[in-house]
Amino acid sequence: MNNGPLAGIKVVEIAGLGPAPCAGMMLADMGAEVILIERKAASSSNNGSNNGEKGQIFNRGKKSIALNLKKAKSIELALELIGDADVVIEGFRPGVMERLGLGPEICLERNPALIYGRMTGWGQTGPLAQAAGHDPNYIALSGALWYGGGQNQAPSSPVTLVGDLGGGTMVMLWGIMCSLLHARHTGKGQVVDAAITDGSAYLSTLLWSSFNNGKLEGNLGSNWQDRGSPWNDTYECADGNFITVCALEAQFYKELITLLELTDDPSFADQWDKSQWPEGKKKLRKLFMQRSRDEWSRLLEGTDVCFGAVLNFEEAPRHPHNRARETFVDINGAIQPAPAPNLSLTPGSIGVPPKNAEHTEEILRRIGVNQSDVLALQEKGEI
Repeated sequence: MNNGPLAGIKVVEIAGLGPAPCAGMMLADMGAEVILIERKAASSSNNGSNNGEKGQIFNRGKKSIALNLKKAKSIELALELIGDADVVIEGFRPGVMERLGLGPEICLERNPALIYGRMTGWGQTGPLAQAAGHDPNYIALSGALWYGGGQNQAPSSPVTLVGDLGGGTMVMLWGIMCSLLHARHTGKGQVVDAAITDGSAYLSTLLWSSFNNGKLEGNLGSNWQDRGSPWNDTYECADGNFITVCALEAQFYKELITLLELTDDPSFADQWDKSQWPEGKKKLRKLFMQRSRDEWSRLLEGTDVCFGAVLNFEEAPRHPHNRARETFVDINGAIQPAPAPNLSLTPGSIGVPPKNAEHTEEILRRIGVNQSDVLALQEKGEI
């Protein structure tokens, strides 16, 4: 039995792509029972664990039931599951769930305390609601992408992190948890309209504070936040690897130029003299190219210069800090991030991704479907 903080919370997730499955994974990691309504696999090749499991860690800890949502009886079975759930998660374009007969009005009528989580890029309303898009498109429109650029450098962002998982998954989970608390007090459920555009804008609040205070200019490369300064940037090393520095506070900046033996260089005399930033950046580029990433790590890592080596997915799990905190785990040969944050009394735990339809009979028995009816549903192609 899972003793995580969300033990007892029942979630129904309509299988899809993108950030919604990651929201289901995070709820399952923290103890919620997540029932994944999937389509029946077309062949057995995707039905096992092994490589399929390694590529679907976002389904870890969930239970799988396969329903044919084009058939009326399967829709009724889905509604029965939703009627006993606390949360529904779906990530389709606006109108898809309504056309299936599983829209929020029908589900909330069946279960008034239900939290109906909807994940989309553009939101349920607005001129772009029906348009296709992906992470960079959403965060471009919200403004969150802009300061990911620099002088002579197009705005860019790590794939899926800022939009899909930050503005999407995390913000939807925030809405779900707020709504669960409200439902516990009032018995009233509601719809969570999680648009990645809205969420990524929300996550840009610190940047907006700087912009409104006049401390953040619109021209790329003219601010410390967009790598205009020499002391906040990513630098290539002699071995072709990269390191980062972000010595924002005065005491951290002083330690950086001391360890780099630059205290007598006029380019670094005044941290906030923007006229010296271009020359300072040239000098740091040349300096960091004189040693390998590991050599710089031995000098700077663990100090107060605000330093980090840029690690790839093979290297990050092996770093001593990540090992000490058990940031990554190996489940049946699949390296993956562990649940976060760490909770002192009710820590999260990791299950394995289910095989397609693995729990179909178990879940149907729970809502009163007997074995003979299960066989009949299979014959009719409902399940």
